[in-house]
Amino acid sequence: MTAIQSHAFTVPDKWKWFTESRYGMFIHWGPYAQYGRGEQVLFREHLDHKEYAEQACAWNPKHYDPELWAYTARKAGFKYACFTTRHHDGYCMWDSAYTDYSSAKQAPQRDFVREYTEAFRKEGLRIGLYYSWIDWRLPAYFHGPAKDPEGWEKVRAYLHAQVKELLTNYGKIDHFFFDGVWPRNADDLQSVKLVEEMRALQPDILINNRLGYSAAHDGYRADGGVGAGDSDTLGDFGTPEHVIHAEQKRLWESCQVTTWRLWSHVIGERWRPADVLLDMLCESAEKGGAHGGNLLLNVGPTADGQLPPEFVERGLEIGRWLEVHGEAVYGTDGGSVTEFITRGRQTTRGNNLYLIIRFWDGRPDMRLADLNTRVKGVTLLTTGQELAFEQNGDELWIHGLPREAPTRLFPVIRVECEGKPEANQWGRERLWEGDPARVADWARLRGTSVFADGAER
Repeated sequence: MTAIQSHAFTVPDKWKWFTESRYGMFIHWGPYAQYGRGEQVLFREHLDHKEYAEQACAWNPKHYDPELWAYTARKAGFKYACFTTRHHDGYCMWDSAYTDYSSAKQAPQRDFVREYTEAFRKEGLRIGLYYSWIDWRLPAYFHGPAKDPEGWEKVRAYLHAQVKELLTNYGKIDHFFFDGVWPRNADDLQSVKLVEEMRALQPDILINNRLGYSAAHDGYRADGGVGAGDSDTLGDFGTPEHVIHAEQKRLWESCQVTTWRLWSHVIGERWRPADVLLDMLCESAEKGGAHGGNLLLNVGPTADGQLPPEFVERGLEIGRWLEVHGEAVYGTDGGSVTEFITRGRQTTRGNNLYLIIRFWDGRPDMRLADLNTRVKGVTLLTTGQELAFEQNGDELWIHGLPREAPTRLFPVIRVECEGKPEANQWGRERLWEGDPARVADWARLRGTSVFADGAER
């Protein structure tokens, strides 16, 4: 089997779609949307379980149109999606044989997961499913095997059966996102065994790292959402949440909200602007690690099943940007070849270096320092204009830039090199990094004293 190789991590062919995609759509949706205060409102506001269940069973979103969702996702530039099949409240968004607490058995009488998978496949997107280990309704989950062995075994069997049901009845599943391990661990959950069974059902599936700590398997912990995790064995990809944190040992995907904080629909939530969301995508692609990173960007549809207009507006604006500049994001190899934080971000793809300009200064000339590789051509990708350039050693000057930024979001310059873009030592080692002797050598060119001319007195 051939594979792409970068650093010490090899990506199998069956997972190359993930590194080529870079951009996924996370969908947090369920009966909790009726409250308009986030997906964890049941627990965080200590609501009455029976009242919540009554409202959940009566929930009947008349405007859920997965084909419209899928079309919007494609136009917004997403390459895959991940849908919440069951969150921590225990309500199932599919026709499960193991409970009647579901969209199929209650008011909607619809299998929302089936409708989602069929619609998104039709638009050419890869399919991801989210599933929460935790179920706030079940006492045995919190007592665990030590306090309630019989009850715990019943719960564990229920969880395993539902996961296998999802991987059996809905065609090929590309991406699986576990969540909500606390307070159990991988050994309680037998998550390693379940992963083996999942791979038997779906050999090509990518499974995330929220599988719980395991004393039996290498003593590693798996990530709970705060950082990138440190397990080689538990999970195929890391899931830093609300942060962008690169991993060297495996694939990774930062999951982020489009609003300020909460994942599902919130009345009155504040929305991040499109440039901030796009910057998250560019930072994930730039960040490096094993093969650059992905962004899984969330939307919380309304209780009646509509994508919020604020999300659609921002998503389509980023989608239009990606139609022009997508080669600087999709399938890139990580970037930041040289220090570029004073202007923006960098990504690479083959022999191309992409300069993603966050801060356009309106000057006709731009200097790029510390690039060792010879340059063949420079193009303002935003307009297609070829730009004049001159290169002296490791210093590149780009000329003829327009005064006005050619896009409201980030203009991109493509620098075509004769080989893979590489930097000198100064480009590889950044501020507060590397060998301080290089800084001393640089400072010595000025002199050695505290006086303006550097001369000793």
